[in-house]
Amino acid sequence: MRELPLPDRGDPDHASPVRYLAWIARGQLATMAGGMGLGIIWMVSQALMPAVIGRAIDDGITAKDTAALVAWSGVLLSLGVVQAVSGIMRHRMSVCNWLAAAYRTVQVVNRQAARLGATLLKRLTTGEVVSVGVADVSHIGGAMDIAGRGSGAVVSIVVIATILLVTSPRLGLVVLIGVPVILIAAAPLLRPLHRRQHRQRELAGELNTRATDIVAGLRVLRGIGGEQLFGDRYRQESQRVRWAGVGVARAESMLAGAEVLLPGLLIALVTWLGARFALAEAITIGQLVAFYGYAVFLIQPMRTIGEAADRLTKAHVSAERVIRILAMEPEFPDTGSRVPPAGAELADAASGLVVRPGRLTAIAAADPADALAIADRLGGYAEGVVSYGGIPLREVEGVRRRVLVAVNDDVLFSGPLRGLLSPSPRPDSRDPAVVRGDSGPRDDAIRGARADLELALYAACAEDIVEETGLDAHVAEGGRELSGGQRQRLRLARALMADPEVLVLVEPTSAVDAHTEARIAERLGKARGAPRPGGGGPRARQDRTTIVCTTSPLVLDQADHVVYVQNGTVAGEGTHRHLLREDRRYAATVTRDQDQ
Repeated sequence: MRELPLPDRGDPDHASPVRYLAWIARGQLATMAGGMGLGIIWMVSQALMPAVIGRAIDDGITAKDTAALVAWSGVLLSLGVVQAVSGIMRHRMSVCNWLAAAYRTVQVVNRQAARLGATLLKRLTTGEVVSVGVADVSHIGGAMDIAGRGSGAVVSIVVIATILLVTSPRLGLVVLIGVPVILIAAAPLLRPLHRRQHRQRELAGELNTRATDIVAGLRVLRGIGGEQLFGDRYRQESQRVRWAGVGVARAESMLAGAEVLLPGLLIALVTWLGARFALAEAITIGQLVAFYGYAVFLIQPMRTIGEAADRLTKAHVSAERVIRILAMEPEFPDTGSRVPPAGAELADAASGLVVRPGRLTAIAAADPADALAIADRLGGYAEGVVSYGGIPLREVEGVRRRVLVAVNDDVLFSGPLRGLLSPSPRPDSRDPAVVRGDSGPRDDAIRGARADLELALYAACAEDIVEETGLDAHVAEGGRELSGGQRQRLRLARALMADPEVLVLVEPTSAVDAHTEARIAERLGKARGAPRPGGGGPRARQDRTTIVCTTSPLVLDQADHVVYVQNGTVAGEGTHRHLLREDRRYAATVTRDQDQ
């Protein structure tokens, strides 16, 4: 059994669709060569059967030689066994090639999506991204799958043409000339197919985007009575996709018809000429039967070549989509090489915000959009002049690891709860001993991982979720079975488990009740500042900085430092109680929700 996906073989070649497909093929060269070799054996063994039947007729039946008839029958049986075995093995290889290519494409696209981050959805719609993962990977896999049968089709046509040339040069020339003519005649049908597939692909991506938007905003639509309006729009767009699909089917049917008609004309011509040569005694009865067998067999390789053209066309369209994603560059790439000093300040020039290290700093903005904009700049997700320890953020080494921005749109992925809370677990953190607290040679690492998890759950007030479900419980995609408050607390615990130097939280308690919010506010700063055992033993936490964007008085009252932002710039600083006394604008902002 071969494990998939295959090991990472470096960056894909995305200079063109053809070069990307070639890169995929090179990555699985052994199975590609095996599939093509078995495909050749499988189809050539079938191509030789008419010749064997013809010899059995001439040498055995016509000559009345029982021994010759038995011998050629044995050869025919051997060819049948070879054809059956090679066919089974070819199919296995082809399926392996299909899956490997599809998984490899998923692998590189997912890696690129993680690298692009927010940049991806700014340049592509959700529907287009979904279509790549659903349809395009299948078409790219199909191109690798057809390689085995396609190679066998080409070689078998050459073998039959050679036999015909040796037996009857005129018949051999008919086949050698007829096959290219048929391919040239069918070529014009590929261009409209390519164009219509491209158009259907675009419309399907737009429809997927529409469906995603409707599902995401279903509650809002119900609240304002907009279900009918958006339902009508979805029906209209789905009809456009349907008609585009009809156009693709029309082009495909034309190509499929040509795959039968054109080879059929060639078969009829070969059979007619063979019959005339047999009547003129230029060839034997056995050769005539063989020629008819060749003519009938040629339908299969010719149709396979047509199918290969169709699959390669679809793969080319899909590869264009894939390389479009692979060619994208993040708006703010993590390519820095400078390391900030320990206990560095984080400064945002646009707002005038300076975040001191080792403290819990709260940003209370009159307009919540201003706080979110600051968070995006601090995390390097939006353009801005931000420095970390006096170093421009773009030049900081591993900025994505050092500065983490956690928002309520972050997704809870499906899988065990333990893996959800720690996507990149430390060694031994999944060890059963972590849960049991066993002693052993790895005590420090086990206790450290267990303590990290317990501390994160405690600070996020998420212990009750774990107690109810257990760490091995399966969480559905997006945490659908959980309430909004439970999802928010698990997102907070996951962010704390990541343990970045700077943690930026945007409204981390907006979906929980006041009692839970007060407990989170009290525990958050202590959790980020407390020593935590991990691997090599205790380590100081004075370098950990926490920023919370919120207007909740319960959280603001627990902050070491509060920054009030108005019109995108810092308008006041101090403790929560100090700002309440001294700044009426601040007081109005943080009490607005309660008044409403």
